[in-house]
Amino acid sequence: MAKETNIKLFENRKVRSVWDAEREKWYISIVDVIAALTESIDPAAYWRKLKQRLKEEGNETVTNCHGLKMRAPDGKMRLTDVADVEQLFRLIQSIPSPKAEPFKLWLAEIARERLEEI
Repeated sequence: MAKETNIKLFENRKVRSVWDAEREKWYISIVDVIAALTESIDPAAYWRKLKQRLKEEGNETVTNCHGLKMRAPDGKMRLTDVADVEQLFRLIQSIPSPKAEPFKLWLAEIARERLEEI
């Protein structure tokens, strides 16, 4: 898989992303999205609880998320749960946040910019 790693900024929050050239999709760190939307002091714990709740509800979106190695804040490459843009739109609906709509617009803009580059 040919990958291009990027860090995007949403309201001064870093959101790690990887471009998969084979699939022509962005994969974005779910924990980073949660941090940007919720201001949670522990976005990883928030994601674990949300993932558990969604699995219990039978939500298919969680099943479609997978792990990719991304550079963590400590500089090490760590396995990180990621989702493509379509899956993220579904996940964002499960996160109560006034930033959800601006984030969706930002996400759509990133996808549009990449499509124009291709």
